[in-house]
Amino acid sequence: MGLKLFFALMAVFTLPHISYAAEAPAVNTGDTAWVLISTALVMLMTPGLALFYGGMVRRKNVLGTIMQSFISLGVITMVWVLYGYSLAFGPDINHIIGSLDWIGLTGVGFEPNPDYSATIPHQAFMIYQMMFAVITPALITGAFAERFKFGTYLVFIVLWVTFVYIPLAHWIWGVGGWMRNLGVLDFAGGFVVHISSGASALAAAIIVGKRRGLGVEPMLPHNLTMTLLGTAILWFGWFGFNGGSAVASGSLATSAMLVTHISASAAALSWMAAEWMQRGKPTALGAASGAVAGLATITPASGFVGPVPAIIIGLVAGVLCYAAVNYKTKLGYDDSLDVVGVHGAGSTWGVIALGIFASKAINPAGANGLIYGESALIKVQLLAALVTWVFSFIVTFVILKILNSVMGLRVSDGAEFVGLDHALHGESGYIS
Repeated sequence: MGLKLFFALMAVFTLPHISYAAEAPAVNTGDTAWVLISTALVMLMTPGLALFYGGMVRRKNVLGTIMQSFISLGVITMVWVLYGYSLAFGPDINHIIGSLDWIGLTGVGFEPNPDYSATIPHQAFMIYQMMFAVITPALITGAFAERFKFGTYLVFIVLWVTFVYIPLAHWIWGVGGWMRNLGVLDFAGGFVVHISSGASALAAAIIVGKRRGLGVEPMLPHNLTMTLLGTAILWFGWFGFNGGSAVASGSLATSAMLVTHISASAAALSWMAAEWMQRGKPTALGAASGAVAGLATITPASGFVGPVPAIIIGLVAGVLCYAAVNYKTKLGYDDSLDVVGVHGAGSTWGVIALGIFASKAINPAGANGLIYGESALIKVQLLAALVTWVFSFIVTFVILKILNSVMGLRVSDGAEFVGLDHALHGESGYIS
């Protein structure tokens, strides 16, 4: 009797959102194929990030660092399916948050939801957005690399996505969100992904504290080949990150992909040039960091600007992010892998640049920027950037303070000395 009741309840919970009827005529197979491919590209970015970060830490921490990114795929997928998507994109409640109408993906089926796309299945849009939610908390791990408890980290990313990422996603992308209603533009995650992770990384670096032996022991990247491979995967995946945000396979996706590549190229060159002039030698790490800075910076503007503005945006991003990364030593915080300087500073410039260079000739659904004689957009972009920085920093600060009291944030000095791989996972990235 009990088993029958269990299956009856499961049927009630799981069946209402599934329709096995013939595919709705409104579904465009070309658009759907592009979004599904883009979903796979964005999914690949999280393992790419794992390699990018993994190569920059010491060899005793490579698996622990990779695990922090990799496990986000599992944890955040569960959050997104159970309640995250509903709260982020579900029917609006007072312009602050979505409702729980779509909990467990109830009502998220095969037919399009015209609020977000009239040509692809609702489930396709949902899983595409899931991949953004997966990678964003993984970005923050660069701030506390080599010293954070794995168990605490698992709880942290659930809380962070719930109380930081999901509200921001609804405010800016959700139908009815208050920032969206103000006219704030963010094509693929400048506010939602990069500024939020950069501001949160700053809070984390301050609260968690510096690595043991920083400034005394050498802490050089152990495998820059791995980092360059991760950079290449990120660059590849970013075509889905930005191009897929058009939610259609057409001219807008083409434009977004083009300017994404241009900005990354320009930023890699300008970072390398700045480093070369200051330190006398160009480095592979600098070129890789510059490329990622250019990618993060163009993300919010990718669907609103053309090729020449993308060059300007990328060139400024490389120099700006290089300066921001170097400035952290003067400010005294240990952002191990430069999340604040690359993602926070870079995308802040990106959302401002959007307000300067945006053109309705590129995207009629957007707005004209400052160079076209309209100042309204840059004003709301600046406001949204300030709100995102403050909100993300404060909420992350509170979450980490609570977790520190309840679970502790850092591994012991002994575990940090031995390395996360052995101390937390009982394995090693290398045999010899």
